[in-house]
Amino acid sequence: MPTPSTSATPNTSSDPHIPAPATRPEGHPQPDSGRRDPWLLAVVLFVGYAIVSVGRYRHLGQRSWDLGIFEQVIRAYAHLQAPVADLKGPGFNILGDHFSPVTALLAPLYRVFPSPVTLLVAQAALFALSAVPVTRAAARLLGRPRGLAIGVAYGLSWGLQQAVDFDFHEICFAVPLIAFSLEALLAQRWRAALLWALPLVLVKEDLGMTLAAIAAVVALRARHDSVRAARYAIGVAVFGVLAVAVTLLLVIPAFNSGGTYDYWNKVSESGGGGPFDGLDTKLRTLGWLLLPTTGLLAIRSPLLLVALPTLAWRFVSSYSQYWGTDWHYNAVLMPVVTLALVDALDTVRHSPRGWLRSYVRHLPAAVAAASVALTTSLPLAALTESEIYRKPARVTAIERLLAQVPDNASVEANIAPISRLTARCRVFWISNTRGVDPDFIALDNSRNRYRDVEGYARDLHPDARYTITGTAYGVVLLERRPAG
Repeated sequence: MPTPSTSATPNTSSDPHIPAPATRPEGHPQPDSGRRDPWLLAVVLFVGYAIVSVGRYRHLGQRSWDLGIFEQVIRAYAHLQAPVADLKGPGFNILGDHFSPVTALLAPLYRVFPSPVTLLVAQAALFALSAVPVTRAAARLLGRPRGLAIGVAYGLSWGLQQAVDFDFHEICFAVPLIAFSLEALLAQRWRAALLWALPLVLVKEDLGMTLAAIAAVVALRARHDSVRAARYAIGVAVFGVLAVAVTLLLVIPAFNSGGTYDYWNKVSESGGGGPFDGLDTKLRTLGWLLLPTTGLLAIRSPLLLVALPTLAWRFVSSYSQYWGTDWHYNAVLMPVVTLALVDALDTVRHSPRGWLRSYVRHLPAAVAAASVALTTSLPLAALTESEIYRKPARVTAIERLLAQVPDNASVEANIAPISRLTARCRVFWISNTRGVDPDFIALDNSRNRYRDVEGYARDLHPDARYTITGTAYGVVLLERRPAG
């Protein structure tokens, strides 16, 4: 895959307050003192993202089973096995749930460092890497200071911070791919823009539509300068749509035990209001996407069209978690809205309206300041708290308890114990073993949900007998005893 270049000729501003980057006569290239800025920013962001993500893991702060599922899948890839996620059901092939074969790229790294921390660190690195093309594109078009301000605003954007704070997810691959693609698009490097976007079909089944949207914008922008590139782009757009159709209708059902795509019900079970369900939440999400991140200026760029497929499937869905600003769902939109802002800033600074040119001059600093201010209430604020750098005694005690489970044992568990077991055991989700009687049951009962833990185990497995072997801070470990 080609690396986008930063050598494209910058646009010249008619505004004397925004000087274009200086150049030298041909044969005497201008030393670029800011060339390292994007990479230095990415390193700083990586450290921050990794501390927050790994710190939450060290505090046993997982909020879902996703980290366990992805570890099971990548562990299988690392051992050259089918990507089975037993947490979704015994023997469940994850390609029958979401089509994300791109996660196999982490298998070699996981084989060397078999831990869920490996996934979290890799995700932090991929998110941080995406800041490089965003900052580079902004600096090329707007100059070094404003480019760095845009990079900071992007790196601290609420969508990325929420994703960093939510375990591991395959979209961490999509974020840099989209960022590099749109950087190439803004540099009018049409071929590179399409090549960077093509792997999106291997990240998640819906991202073929994002590929189609990027290709459509390439076709729109290249139609006058390169008819050939525009035609290629139209072909890529058609490919993206076909990839989505084939994946949803053929590939995923072929791996799914029910012969279907399980997430159709997220739309079919929609309430009476349909897309208008939760309209207040959806409007707030749009406000968060466009106001603090772009000052509404991004709506002047056609790049914003790339966000439409993701917003469409989320807002049409009946699943309310898709509508808001939590979790990882907005991460793929951050490079889109930020580079749409860069595109609009580059275009609008030529405006004959003085007030608009003034707004453009101050907006990069304003969105950077907004991101810094919002960070005080977002996950990266934890970097200033000493607690994130310490492992609590509670977690140490729970890990010691779970260490009693031998390697390769089968365990039925709920959220808290999962991440401490999936690297070395076969782990099932509680109440979803489908007839399998596991060797152990590990339950987080810190909220006293289960009044009689052994009685609950009998209800789950009438033909087996489980007894408590230890407890630690509300986590209970039960072992199956021999019959008779």
